[in-house]
Amino acid sequence: MNLLRAVFLTAGFLSSFATSALADGDVAKGEIAFKKCVACHEAAKATNKLGPHLMGIVGRKVAAIEGYKYSAGMITYATTAPAWDEAALNAYLEKPKAVVKGTKMAFGGVAKPNERADLIAYLKTLK
Repeated sequence: MNLLRAVFLTAGFLSSFATSALADGDVAKGEIAFKKCVACHEAAKATNKLGPHLMGIVGRKVAAIEGYKYSAGMITYATTAPAWDEAALNAYLEKPKAVVKGTKMAFGGVAKPNERADLIAYLKTLK
C-alpha cells in the first residue's frame, strides 16, 4: 500500500512540472503554428491585412489598432476585456466565435491546449 501511495505521489509531483512547462509554450513550435494565421495577420511589421497586425498583441488593448475597422462584436468585447493577456488570448484562440459574438474572424480556433500555449509564446515575442 505504501509503495502504491508513493507511486501516485511521485506521478502527481512530476505532472505538476509538465503542466508548468506546457503553460509556458514553445516559441519555435508557436512560430510554426502561426502559419495558420498568416493569410489574415501580419507578424513581422505593423501592417494590417484582412485582420489586424499582431505586433505587440500580448498586453495590447482589445480593438486598439488605429485605422483598422473592427467588427461590432470585437468593439463590444473590448468593453469587457481591457487587454489581450494570455488568458484572453487562450480563450479567444480556442473558439473565437464563442468568445466574441459577431467577430469577423472566420478561423474556427485552435483546439489543442499545447498548440495554443505555443502560439501564445510566439505572439509574446512580437514586439
